[in-house]
Amino acid sequence: MKNEWWKESVVYQIYPKSFQDSNGDGIGDLKGIQERLPYLSELGVDVIWLSPIYRSPMVDGGYDISDYQAIDPMFGTMEDMDDLIQEADKYGIKILMDFVANHTSDQHRWFQEALKNPESKYRDYYIFKEGSDGKAPNNWRSYFGDSAWTAVPNEENMFYLHAFAPEQPDLNWENPAVREEMIDMLNWWLDKGLGGFRIDAILNLKKSFEYGQFEPDGEDGLAWIGRWILDQPGIELWLKELDDKAFRKHNCLTVAEADVSMERLEEYIGKEGVFRMVFDFTYTDIDVPQTGEWFKQSGWTVKDLKEAIFTDELETQEIGWGAKYLENHDQPRSINKYIPKEAISDRSKKMLATLFMMLHGTPFIYQGQELGMENTLMDSMEDYDDIATHDQYQRALLSGMSEEEAFNHMFQRSRDNSRTPMQWSDEKNAGFSEAEETWMKVNPNHLTLNAKEEGQNPASVLNYYRQLIDLRRNSAYKEVVVYGEFQPIESEETLIAYKRVLDTKELLVLNNFSNKETTFDLPNEDEKILLANCEVPVIEGTIKLAPYASVVLANG
Repeated sequence: MKNEWWKESVVYQIYPKSFQDSNGDGIGDLKGIQERLPYLSELGVDVIWLSPIYRSPMVDGGYDISDYQAIDPMFGTMEDMDDLIQEADKYGIKILMDFVANHTSDQHRWFQEALKNPESKYRDYYIFKEGSDGKAPNNWRSYFGDSAWTAVPNEENMFYLHAFAPEQPDLNWENPAVREEMIDMLNWWLDKGLGGFRIDAILNLKKSFEYGQFEPDGEDGLAWIGRWILDQPGIELWLKELDDKAFRKHNCLTVAEADVSMERLEEYIGKEGVFRMVFDFTYTDIDVPQTGEWFKQSGWTVKDLKEAIFTDELETQEIGWGAKYLENHDQPRSINKYIPKEAISDRSKKMLATLFMMLHGTPFIYQGQELGMENTLMDSMEDYDDIATHDQYQRALLSGMSEEEAFNHMFQRSRDNSRTPMQWSDEKNAGFSEAEETWMKVNPNHLTLNAKEEGQNPASVLNYYRQLIDLRRNSAYKEVVVYGEFQPIESEETLIAYKRVLDTKELLVLNNFSNKETTFDLPNEDEKILLANCEVPVIEGTIKLAPYASVVLANG
């Protein structure tokens, strides 16, 4: 397998609005990120992925872009962005940006022109369709829950498509002019020195239009749009165009939000694939149904989780490279998702870190994950900012849930759980901002859970992440940690065990995903413990694992 810089990297995702406020307005910004580069360098990351900082009305956290070549004033200026790229480079850190390909903001100049003049060339930049008798062209349900069609003002029976919010009209990628606009924008950023892009919602570009009513899959009479727009045949031609005309010639990192089937994976991340790596959602979305209704949480077991991880690992390494993650801006905190409330502890947080960081692929750490940050219990629904959270709450009530039940579901699954301010210290606003009020509530547990406190504690979750990253850099083990083959090990249901193997070197990774002690018979007598999250005694070739214990061992 060919060595590449992006395979050996550790990526750190920043939600800029919540990372560090430098000017006291209660909102994180680019200068704040620059101030924290020493922290990121000490952690060991060498790539930063920034969630959207483009000019935006911020209806959907910046994923509704009104100008792809301007910085939103809340984050700073283009000069600030140029400074950040240059300063990060001094630390050996590359910058990734989000590329939101499927849609723009309804405030984008193109869409405003399309609304103003039906004869404008920009009308064909989006997807406008006629309905009948004032009804939408079909009964697609958007990812955010309501109809995927919105009526065009002052045009009878005319609608535009939005797979997400009404304020996020879908672009018409069938139009070559749209593709050229996007390619020009990508090259403009890459020429500035950007390290690459995380590509948002990329599988939605190609639409299979069928009109009339579909079989509803919910009480609202709508049908989930994903079945007709996700990874449709022909999309690969457009993606290859992006790769040929922008990505590949810059040797940049591209990671796609693309949960594709095994049959299609070769086209995405194979030798001639259009992206360097993709995210797999099967194990991070294991707790929700595939209908877009995440207020209806799904039951899952450790066995289900193990199977999802193992399947992803085996399929991905056979074809190309994967991006591994536990958290991002669309997920709740991983500790609250995977670990029962009564078992949440530094040990279980470190177990999740071991399980994740030792997988085959490039690890993506989300801000605060390295501290073990947890979900935040809001006082009321008014404290939530996320558009999807409010939509899901209303749909939960319509389904018959009580207000208390629906609110509890938001605590478990809201995207705002990962968007609360970064917890730097036990000071005012967790050291995030000097403002009287921050844009979102700070988790009260910052008094004891924060970067300053953990940095001074050798046994902290933060320092455990540093050790895991150091192991990835260690000259004796780097090759096997990064490039070693993933080999699953059959074991009892709640033990997630696997090996990483390269030539004669082997690493054994054991994770006890339960509140009960377990044992494991070591394959070799000379196994050496490289890292463990607690005491793991070995007696006559058998290792004893306490509840939520994890350990990494090397042969010889």
